[in-house]
Amino acid sequence: MNTRRILADQAGIIMTAEALRAGQVVGIPTETVYGLAADALAPDAVRAIFKAKGRPADNPLIIHVLSKAQAKDLAAVTPLADRLMDAFWPGPLTVVVPRLPAVPDVVTAGLDTVALRAPSHPAMRQVLLASGLAIAAPSANRSGYPSPTTAEHVIRDLSGLIPLVLDGGPCEVGLESTVVDATGQVPVVLRPGAVTPEMIAAVAGECLVAGSALRPLQAGEAAPSPGMRHRHYAPRTPLTLVKGPQNTVAAHIKQLCALEAKPCVMVLEERAAAYPGLRVYSLGSDLSQAAHRLFDLLRRADEAGCSRILAEALPEDGLGLALMNRLSRAADFDIQSVQNDGGKP
Repeated sequence: MNTRRILADQAGIIMTAEALRAGQVVGIPTETVYGLAADALAPDAVRAIFKAKGRPADNPLIIHVLSKAQAKDLAAVTPLADRLMDAFWPGPLTVVVPRLPAVPDVVTAGLDTVALRAPSHPAMRQVLLASGLAIAAPSANRSGYPSPTTAEHVIRDLSGLIPLVLDGGPCEVGLESTVVDATGQVPVVLRPGAVTPEMIAAVAGECLVAGSALRPLQAGEAAPSPGMRHRHYAPRTPLTLVKGPQNTVAAHIKQLCALEAKPCVMVLEERAAAYPGLRVYSLGSDLSQAAHRLFDLLRRADEAGCSRILAEALPEDGLGLALMNRLSRAADFDIQSVQNDGGKP
């Protein structure tokens, strides 16, 4: 199969919508990451997503809709979900709510809930409108690898496996959506993202964060949200995350680098000067830039043939929680904590 990259102009939107209505799987931009899209209510089309990605069948998918009205055809929208949709849709928030019978089991991995989102990316919204479909769309990459934030990333991962990729330019956010359990009266963040717990609490009065946001799932523990599997977002290059006081962390990372054939360091721009003589990938000047750059930098480290990525831990509040969620899983929870002890490994 020849994979075409087409522009997100009117002709490209129509072509993509027609492919989806024909039961095909296509790459499509959203404001978070590129998605691998299919008709959410066509089980065979959804199964083709899992086949193209190499995705385990027990990992549920997010359904993208145009509006709250369309969401109500697929789920029992709770009062809490209703408030969150009004506050954050369209945008990078996914709500988990009780599913209706219209949703196939293959989408929800057999769960009695479904994850729904109304994206804000104009090209994705035009495809939703032109196709008239609800669209299932996990990230458009091979399962477990860093999510794609450009059409080129999708081509590299899935060329020959899908017929087309709609090129809408680089993704604005760069991290997958926040996923929040809205089945009860108190929202619970299952997967952190650009809509932070603090932002949700400002709307709902309070917000909890699932313990599994920064730890691996336990044996036999179900994944109620995409992105909760043990190893996820991971480059081929091993990644080690280091926590502690900045000076001690830098000393520790430099000692670890001395043990590697071709190490690289991933830090915020203000920390780059702490690593003279080393290959440094800058996450940018703030957490928003870090979110935008993270997955691309992980891919660059692979392309450069690095032997190990050493990354400084980030604050675990606000957007930092989402970044630490991705980094922890990308590292397969290889996280080292150091104190003021000279930074010895």
